[in-house]
Amino acid sequence: MSRYDRWNAILELLAQEGRLSVEEAAQALDVSTATIRRDFDQLAQQQMLMRTRGGAVAQSVSYDLPLRYKTARHADEKHRIAMAAAELVAPGAVIGLNGGTTTSELARTLATQATLESGFTIVTNALNIAAELTVRQHVKIVVTGGVARQQSYELIGPLAGGVLEQVTLDVAFLGVDGLDVELGASAHHEGEASVNHLLMSRAAQVVVVADSSKIGKRAFSRICPIGRIDTLVTDAQLSDTLAGQLTDAGVKVVRA
Repeated sequence: MSRYDRWNAILELLAQEGRLSVEEAAQALDVSTATIRRDFDQLAQQQMLMRTRGGAVAQSVSYDLPLRYKTARHADEKHRIAMAAAELVAPGAVIGLNGGTTTSELARTLATQATLESGFTIVTNALNIAAELTVRQHVKIVVTGGVARQQSYELIGPLAGGVLEQVTLDVAFLGVDGLDVELGASAHHEGEASVNHLLMSRAAQVVVVADSSKIGKRAFSRICPIGRIDTLVTDAQLSDTLAGQLTDAGVKVVRA
């Protein structure tokens, strides 16, 4: 297990339990207590947890892990979701992408699709997506303005609106922290939710790309109501009950 995988596992345990001792973490991850103490100290320096005598506690109730710690979570599911979502894109399309691990995987998939070699445009507020795809000559990258948020590499704030208000998108792919039939799509951070709302408002079609762990969940800030979402691309683990509820609400559900 790599250091980042181990950190991710620690943060997942803290998100579930709220409090974790050094011995509990060492036993759960099958590593030494000395390794866990170092991990706790380094994560505390990054303000991802709070150190206590003999352990650690979660930093916040709404656990928003930095993007680099999320990459190992549901990796296979996200790849399948990206492959299925890429099939919805036509050559020459103008695509909106917000930040997140699923949309980042989708961006990589789109860039390597043989059917899109003639070119397409991506409009994004995600710095990592823009940086990774700039070298692709057949991909036109348009980046919003805004202030960079370290946890997700997304540009947020009123400066982002200056670009988004001037463009029209064929389809917006949104990664979300929660998707609930009553609340709709939501994000942990209000700044991200605001830019995501503006991104989807410029699109003829709105597609949520999210693994099944996000479905039926609610996060702090609403992005849009369920009626504004045309399609959900998720993994095969989504329950028939949740899929039925979303279908009844007018959302096309694709289980990859």
